Amino acid sequence: MALEAKYNSQIVENKWYSYWMEHNYFHSEVDEREPYTIVIPPPNVTGVLHMGHMLNNTLQDVLIRRARLKGYNACWVPGTDHASIATEAKVVAKLKEDGIAKEDLSREVFLEHAWDWTHKHGGIILEQLKKLGASCDWERTKFTMDDDMSASVIKVFVDLYKKGNIYRGYRMVNWDPQAKTTLSDEEVIYQEKQGNLYYLNYKIEDSDAFVTIATTRPETILGDTAICINPADERFRHLKGKKAIVPVCNRVIPIIEDEYVDIEFGTGCLKVTPAHDENDKMLGDKHGLEVIDILNDDATLNSFGLHYKGKDRFVARKEIVKELESMGVLIKTELHTNKVGTSERTGAIIEPKLSDQWFLKMKELAQPALDAVLEKEVQLVPEKFVNTYRHWMENVRDWNISRQLWWGQQIPAYYFGDGKEDFVVAETLEEAVLEARKKSGNSNLEAVDLTQDPDALDTWFSSWLWPISVFGGILEPDNKEVNYYYPTNDLVTAPEILFFWVARMIIAGYEYRNEKPFTNVYLTGIVRDKQRRKMSKSLGNSPDPIELIEKYGADGVRVGMLLSSPAGNDLMFDEDLCKQGSGFVTKIWNAYRLIDGWEVSEAKGETDTASVAIAWYRNTFQKSLAEIENHFSKYRISDALMATYKLVWDDFCSWFLEMVKPAYGEPISAKTYAEVISILEDNLKILHPFVPFISEEIWQHISGRNTNEALIISAWPEITSYDEKLIASFDFASEVIAGIRTIRKEKNISFKDSIDLSVINNDRVSADFDTVICKLGNVSKLEYSSEAVEGALTFRVKSNEYFIPIKGAIDIDEEIAKLSEELNYTQGFLKSVQGKLRNERFVSGAPEQVVAMEKQKEADAIAKIETLKASLANLK
Repeated sequence: MALEAKYNSQIVENKWYSYWMEHNYFHSEVDEREPYTIVIPPPNVTGVLHMGHMLNNTLQDVLIRRARLKGYNACWVPGTDHASIATEAKVVAKLKEDGIAKEDLSREVFLEHAWDWTHKHGGIILEQLKKLGASCDWERTKFTMDDDMSASVIKVFVDLYKKGNIYRGYRMVNWDPQAKTTLSDEEVIYQEKQGNLYYLNYKIEDSDAFVTIATTRPETILGDTAICINPADERFRHLKGKKAIVPVCNRVIPIIEDEYVDIEFGTGCLKVTPAHDENDKMLGDKHGLEVIDILNDDATLNSFGLHYKGKDRFVARKEIVKELESMGVLIKTELHTNKVGTSERTGAIIEPKLSDQWFLKMKELAQPALDAVLEKEVQLVPEKFVNTYRHWMENVRDWNISRQLWWGQQIPAYYFGDGKEDFVVAETLEEAVLEARKKSGNSNLEAVDLTQDPDALDTWFSSWLWPISVFGGILEPDNKEVNYYYPTNDLVTAPEILFFWVARMIIAGYEYRNEKPFTNVYLTGIVRDKQRRKMSKSLGNSPDPIELIEKYGADGVRVGMLLSSPAGNDLMFDEDLCKQGSGFVTKIWNAYRLIDGWEVSEAKGETDTASVAIAWYRNTFQKSLAEIENHFSKYRISDALMATYKLVWDDFCSWFLEMVKPAYGEPISAKTYAEVISILEDNLKILHPFVPFISEEIWQHISGRNTNEALIISAWPEITSYDEKLIASFDFASEVIAGIRTIRKEKNISFKDSIDLSVINNDRVSADFDTVICKLGNVSKLEYSSEAVEGALTFRVKSNEYFIPIKGAIDIDEEIAKLSEELNYTQGFLKSVQGKLRNERFVSGAPEQVVAMEKQKEADAIAKIETLKASLANLK
């Protein structure tokens, strides 16, 4: 079948992805081979593909396809995360559009809506990954809310509770007033924001005196229960034992003393609001202060807000400031920049809030995971993230794992009786009833007497089990799949979830398998635009990945994404990269079209040029393969692509094919053609991880293929030794060819016209590539000489001198004038450079690299002058 003149990516991609799926090439089963396992970082179930996903999953696909070619039992487990906060927010918004409030629904009815939403929108992103070429084992697709996955989460919760690692406590938490749920510390993003610092006077009881405090949140004065001073602060000795009156609410509060107060900071007096600041809560506990929470769950003021009840916190802030001003107690306002916590999920400003929540003790659990990274049992790539990881793990805090949501695994705690402590933790309601009877001593308790905790578990509490639970290793710790596929090999993910997810998976691995969950963690960079802004829909600077694929083809986009994505460093994405990737795909296509169009002759013998070209390319291929393997071993995937790109574009297309290509209208020898096809096949194998579609298309087009010989399941080339001397000889010959072509271009000598070439072989270069020089330079006669050739233009390669006789081909007088002018200019340039270098002030004062550059200019000018003089001498 004739090849299309133009490569059609859409037809090819649909054809081969369907083919791979039909033949089940992505699927893995336990066998005797060594496994190579990757688990996908599960994207949000209702999400769509963005540029970060594109980069992350392209890298994973490169690794899994290469492993498959190298003979491993490659298993890439895909799946999605239920994303409690994000998904519930979307469901609530959809219900609101339909005139339904979540509060008006029962949990069961709400979950029906959530499942409907998930079934309708879930999985879109996985289908989009198929467009990219992701060769996941789709039969193994998991969802963190699958029955077995949820059962694993509940089992772990119960186990950790029984071990004493999970507890319920009334503590200060991060409250997201938009999602109306608590967040873990890692889900709070601190951003610098400019606000105001308000200086307020609090009247001293039974006195005309005042004490001044400073606050950034004047609305919280309604929750003040003390003023605190440092006992060593002489300025406020007169306030000891006295009381102050809070403006607006007129609450009388004590003035307490504590060394916690920084004498040098602010006014030296601290307002204490135990319900709305973690440090204030600590002081409140220490001094037995009253706790007054002024906010509702949605951050509107409650009844303690007095006449501001029902108003949003920021609206109330503005109005309270006006009231304070009218009362004459607002002394001054200053601009103030501070770090404000915002929700990683909703972007809402976080409120510190006291709440009953479930926590997981982390310090002891984290130690094996810290040791694993420090001892390189788990390797972070790039290594620069190790210190960041260590800092977080050494300062880890207890993990707040409960969320005030319905979408997610419901906490398996069951309450009975009247007290907060009357509860049991069990995997099932039936078990809970038995436990409750035992704990209460009431054998008549039934299921209806128990109420399950309404909160759901943090989404990360399910995904931290991901590498184990996808293989059933929590429910059946000794099943053959988890014993075979776990630990996995590589994890490819983003640095921003190093603690959210990576660290916690390592913790879970050691807790539940007593071993690491993966060996290597490849941390990608963030995809940014040319202005270094993170790509996002909100900024409008992120292209639609599917549109990119439709425009440039999946292979082109994959190459574009990888061309500038070193591990851990941000990728400055430009659509031109995809254009370059598409151009590379076209180059590969056109190279095969050239080969496919050759007529093959069994009778024709192999030429010397073809023979040396084949020997050179096979050695060059082996050198490049060793380089590529080295890059892969260090997870320099971008560098591995660049080495492959250079080998195929420069060495194969630009040099090798030109060397072996038959003369126009003539056939190629069957022996040479077979070698070319063999070389092409090796190229396709190393190209396949990066450009799977076009490589499979060409592979399958080569005659004699059958379905058992698909490229995707062929064998990665073996590394053998290579002849460095032969490669160096060609490098020299290529410079000679470049020199000939330069003279042809400069002197306007048509390539159709053959030339003679003489060489003074000072470097004693072998004649191995003389036939190549003759073919690619259209040299009719190449001879070695001991002296210069008169009437010839010259050029140098290293210390060898090359002469091209051109008398009669050009106007000698005109050429002499031209060369003389260039010689005069170069001599003048050399004089100015040498003047700089003789100037002691310049040499001693200029940076070392600047002086080195000037010396290089001097050397280049001297060499050029020698060449110009030789050319002039030969023409005269």
